[in-house]
Amino acid sequence: MAQPLHIALTFTDSHWALAYTVMRSISVTSHRPQDLYFHLCHEHLADDHRGVLESISSEFGAKFFHYDLSENESLIELSQLLRTSSRWPRIVYARLLLDRLVPNDVSRIIYLDSDVLVLEDLMPLYNTDLCGNALAAVQDIHHIHQRLGRDLRAKRHQPGPGESYFNSGVLLIDLKALANADILAFARQLPSHMDVSRLFFDQELANIVFARAWKRLDWRYNLMAPTPAHEALCPAIVHFTEGPTPWRITLRRTAFSRLYRHAMTNAVYYRQVRERWWKTRYLTR
Repeated sequence: MAQPLHIALTFTDSHWALAYTVMRSISVTSHRPQDLYFHLCHEHLADDHRGVLESISSEFGAKFFHYDLSENESLIELSQLLRTSSRWPRIVYARLLLDRLVPNDVSRIIYLDSDVLVLEDLMPLYNTDLCGNALAAVQDIHHIHQRLGRDLRAKRHQPGPGESYFNSGVLLIDLKALANADILAFARQLPSHMDVSRLFFDQELANIVFARAWKRLDWRYNLMAPTPAHEALCPAIVHFTEGPTPWRITLRRTAFSRLYRHAMTNAVYYRQVRERWWKTRYLTR
C-alpha cells in the first residue's frame, strides 16, 4: 500500500480561494496525488466554497477531511487565553491542536498556511527524519526582532523562545509529541509567567513550547517575503508573508504571480477578486 501524505490547513471562509490554491499546487506537483489526504480546519465555510475545494478530489483523486471548528471548545479556550486580531483570528491556533482533531492513526502531518505556493513534491519533506524533535520548520527571517520585540528590548526580560526562532507557516509535526506537549494546559499557565499581550500569536507560543525541540529545515521549504529575483532560486515552498500578493490585483510586479494565477485557475482568481471587492465596498460600510 502506498504511503499516505497528510497535510493540514487552517483558514476562515474569506481565505477559501487561497486554501484552494495551496491544495491545487500540492496536487499538481505531487508524484502521487491520489495519496494526498487534506485535513481542512475552518470556521463558517460556505457550502459553495466547500464545493470548489472538493473539486480537487475529482481532478486529482486527493482525499478530504473537514473539521468545522466554529464551536470547538479547545480552540475557543486557547484563543481566549492568548490574543487574536482581525489579521490573526482564533483559527490560527488550530495548528497547535491538530493532535486533538485528526484521526489517531495519523502519526505525522505537514501544516501549511493558506498564503503559500508549493512548487515541489512534498513527500521528501514528509519523510524528513525529525531526530527526536517534535517538529521541523524554517527559521523566521525576522527571528531577532520577533524574539526581542520593539527596540530589541521589549521582550528581553520575559520568558520566551530560545536563540533560534522558527516561522510557523510551514511545519512538519510529530502528532504524538504535540499531544505530549499539551498546548492547552501550557497556555493556561502562561499568563502567570509572562505578558501574553506581547505574544505574537500561535507562532511565538509554538516557539516557547518547542524552543529546544525543533529541527531546522532548509530555507527552500519556506521562502518568506519572495521577490521576483527569488524565482531563479527554485524554492520548494513560497510563503507570501510581505509585499504585494499574487491573489490581489496590483500594478507592482509580484513574485511567482503568473504561476500562482494558474495554480488558482483564472475562474477562481476572478471569482475571489469579485468577492473581495463586494465585501470591501458593501460589507465594510
